[in-house]
Amino acid sequence: MYAVILTGGKQLKVEEGNIIRVEKLAVEAGDTVTFDQVAAVGDESGLTVGAPTVAGATVTAKVLENGKGKKIRVFTYKPKCGQKKAQGHRQPYTQLKIESISK
Repeated sequence: MYAVILTGGKQLKVEEGNIIRVEKLAVEAGDTVTFDQVAAVGDESGLTVGAPTVAGATVTAKVLENGKGKKIRVFTYKPKCGQKKAQGHRQPYTQLKIESISK
């Protein structure tokens, strides 16, 4: 069984037991998160697509950790002026383990 959930402005296809990273959520490690915005649920009987979400479908996940991703370097310059600027950025995330999908 799999589901497509909406979180952080993105759609993610998840299955039970998957470990995923999503945009940072306001939860602590060890907590349980329930996603009720489920766009689609697929199982042996077929695919159920919501308009815009599937009524009554939920996905439950356990929070493993909150952290920051790898540093990316942002570099801008203007040619012929000698103007340069460099900065870094680390995107915060929440790592989840999908425990159950209910239809």
